[in-house]
Amino acid sequence: MTYKQIKWLILIIPTLTIGLWEYVRHEFLLPFISMELGNWLSPVFVLLVTLLFLTQLFKMIEHNQEELTRAKALQVVLEEREKIARELHDGIAQSLFFLNAQVTRMEMMKEAEGLPLDQLKESVHRTNDYVRQAIANLRHAPDTDRNPWLQGMGSLIDELSRETNLQFDTKWDIEESRLTAKDSIELLAIVREALINIHKHADATHVRVHALTTKRGWICRITDDGKGFDPKTAHGDNRYGLKMMRDRANTMSWKLHIAQEAGETTVTVEKEE
Repeated sequence: MTYKQIKWLILIIPTLTIGLWEYVRHEFLLPFISMELGNWLSPVFVLLVTLLFLTQLFKMIEHNQEELTRAKALQVVLEEREKIARELHDGIAQSLFFLNAQVTRMEMMKEAEGLPLDQLKESVHRTNDYVRQAIANLRHAPDTDRNPWLQGMGSLIDELSRETNLQFDTKWDIEESRLTAKDSIELLAIVREALINIHKHADATHVRVHALTTKRGWICRITDDGKGFDPKTAHGDNRYGLKMMRDRANTMSWKLHIAQEAGETTVTVEKEE
């Protein structure tokens, strides 16, 4: 049933109910029911009919709204997957350009010593990691029956647990109503990037991902016990991930803070409403 049909039924049913009741009352029930009692019974009949029919219509509206919400969530997920695909393309293009420049240099230095093989190997390794990361983002089809954050985070943590010695402590207490579909996707992307950076650079053994609701929004912290780094001086080709995290946080008007304390590095993402 369409929204237009539901709208007209909501308008017509109470009107038909009171009209039919008044007709029956005046034509057949006047000898048995007084005018005062009939006036009292009119809203009662309207209420009963409304509860009987209109509640079903409202349930249909709620169902349609839920379907629309799921469709919007799916659209956001698909848009994010397309964005990741573009990032994959851009990352490969940049890395391959560097590789081409190095190979060209090697060809020009055939007789020279100290060819930059280590740099070439590092670039190949970085390209491979970038491709694997992006493919992992696109590998699983979105499941609209599950929270996209929990689905994607669970897949990533499972994969890192299998491939590394990292031990995870995950605690997720953000109320679902506090996160829009876009919030879930962007937060997942930031946490994903933080975990992959920990895996690639931190030499950590334990990672905590804790998220909770605050009075004015929510906060998410990713903490590791790795060797850490100075975020103020962390620049260069191996810090694309930090720039992407900051860009995402700025786009969503979130606060992103990286700190080191007591031998731990913490990435904090915070939203204030």
